[in-house]
Amino acid sequence: MPIISSEESEKEGIMQVSRLMLVSARTAPKSGGVDDILTALVFGKEKESLAVEMEKIGEERKISEFARDAKNVRDSEAVVLIGVRGTKKFEMDCGACGYADCDEFEKAEKKAGQDFTGPTCVFKALDLGIAVGSAAKTAGILNVDNRIMYRIGAAARRLNMMPEASVIMGIPVSAKGKSIYFDRK
Repeated sequence: MPIISSEESEKEGIMQVSRLMLVSARTAPKSGGVDDILTALVFGKEKESLAVEMEKIGEERKISEFARDAKNVRDSEAVVLIGVRGTKKFEMDCGACGYADCDEFEKAEKKAGQDFTGPTCVFKALDLGIAVGSAAKTAGILNVDNRIMYRIGAAARRLNMMPEASVIMGIPVSAKGKSIYFDRK
């Protein structure tokens, strides 16, 4: 009778849950049913490149939390990336973006900021939040530790991991005896 080690099974399980997280992000409700969400699963060498880029950003900005979060990325099995095409208009003319209407928003120059590109449509930002929350919920229901991290998204954007995304969030995933994402220093 074959034996599959706990470590091997847990890694396989984490990857399966990560894929289900992508499904959750995809099927999360979207404003007006318009899907501008982008997803990706990062592991292996690409995951290491995320951690390295996070450390670079931390050094450049003198923000130690980037290095702390980079360690979490390294100690994780994978990272789920969820982004949005946030510079697209939604046609509500609500003004939350700072422009009088969606046509003015659409004509506005799209500028790359320090981490993301704006201006961003508030409805696209809400869609991103709902997709990220749905993905994190899926991991939680399936007992995979996770934490939504802005800093991962900043590094992913600099590495052009999701070229169409104006904003990206990252969710590292792991299964250890204790969650590595809390009680951090």
